[in-house]
Amino acid sequence: MKYDTLIRQALIIDGSNTPGYVADVGVRAGHIEAIGELSSGSAAQTIEASGRVLAPGFIDVHTHDDTVVIRQPQMLPKLSQGVTTVIVGNCGISAAPVSLRGDPPDPMNLLGRRDAFAYPRFADYRQAVENAHPAVNVAALIGHTALRSNHLDDLYRTATQAEITAMRAQLKESLEAGALGLSTGLAYASAFNAETDEVLQLSEELTAFGAVYTTHLRSEFEPVLEAMDEAFLIGRHAQAPVIISHLKCAGAGNWGRSPQLLASLELAAKTHPVGCDCYPYAASSSTLDLKQVTDAFPITITWSTPYPSMGGRDLQDIAAEWDVSLLDAARRLQPAGAVYYGMDEADVRRILAHPLSMVGSDGLPEDPFPHPRLWGAFPRVLGHFSRDVGLFPLHTAVHKMTGLSAARFGLSERGEIREGHWADLVLFDPLRVRDVADFKAPQRAAEGIEGVWVNGVLSYHNGHANGERPGRFLARSGDLRGGFWSL
Repeated sequence: MKYDTLIRQALIIDGSNTPGYVADVGVRAGHIEAIGELSSGSAAQTIEASGRVLAPGFIDVHTHDDTVVIRQPQMLPKLSQGVTTVIVGNCGISAAPVSLRGDPPDPMNLLGRRDAFAYPRFADYRQAVENAHPAVNVAALIGHTALRSNHLDDLYRTATQAEITAMRAQLKESLEAGALGLSTGLAYASAFNAETDEVLQLSEELTAFGAVYTTHLRSEFEPVLEAMDEAFLIGRHAQAPVIISHLKCAGAGNWGRSPQLLASLELAAKTHPVGCDCYPYAASSSTLDLKQVTDAFPITITWSTPYPSMGGRDLQDIAAEWDVSLLDAARRLQPAGAVYYGMDEADVRRILAHPLSMVGSDGLPEDPFPHPRLWGAFPRVLGHFSRDVGLFPLHTAVHKMTGLSAARFGLSERGEIREGHWADLVLFDPLRVRDVADFKAPQRAAEGIEGVWVNGVLSYHNGHANGERPGRFLARSGDLRGGFWSL
């Protein structure tokens, strides 16, 4: 048999949460043609992979790559860590459908400046992704805040019935065009005043499509359990699977509560499809929120429009230099972004290890001084948490990045190494793989990622992208209620 690519004697960890096995993999026409003993086969490209792991390409379920996949389609921060698919449109913010009246409101400015929002219909965005030929595959959610920005003249109130009707029409049109579902960011000021009923009515559009509801909870601080209950209520109302974004115990007063959060998640999972994603760090990153300014833990500024030179500096140092309070310094810096060192490592580990959690980076590619999760999230799970800490076996780490993620979001023929599936693959050295990016030097590629194939095309090899950009837009396929949800 003649293949395009033949990968010989790899330890195959196939994404199904079962231990690996040694075999050859033959790739042809973008798909996995054969798995097994293929010594009689030949190929245009042969890789001797003894001692290395071949896994499905990682699926980053929580990104804000909406516009960067079009403007910087080489996607090096993701490709270099083995990511072959990104899911955009999280936290209520999406690039489409959007028709701005002025500058993008917070937190939509995380996706870029006004000229980055050029897609009044979701179909326009889908076409733009396809025209850009990004290096990775792209699937997309529709942001609640994006819909609100189209139809509300004041984001600091709940929507009227007429506005909800208009948002529903745009959401339905987007779902028909292949969107995965609806996301909310109810913690942000631009959506916080949306009453639960507003989201309940919008969520009804998900039902007919079997689409998913993802949410940045209304609070990740003290009222987090109540916020989780609201999310489950919305999901049950819409008969829609629920994914809680970056589940965490935020704020020093909240540390140690992860068992309560996970118990709530497990209870809901008994009667409804629910899950969560998380990133493998005890620090978060977003826009600079005055409500989160505190001296209980450090805060680093990642960008500031009026004071760009302050990127990378601690808020406490800036306040001391200006001889003002932390809050006054934060006000002066806005609009701005920040890293908040506001989580406890034990909570992060419990949530990351839980069987209902997936891995997502939540990286912010627009930040001049980004959180290191943008470049390092997936290798950190493989190297630090699986190999070094022993939080879970390697096959479970891979499952949380691949098979589980593909099932939850209905990405058919992705996420597992199976004959007939698309050849999204990553080859890595299990002894060397590690994240190199840190909070002092966050824009550094991981070590140990030796090869990344997207739709059968080798796109990253031995630390270098080769310029290939074979990614494609992935539309929702089927009813997402059939995904892998049970414990």
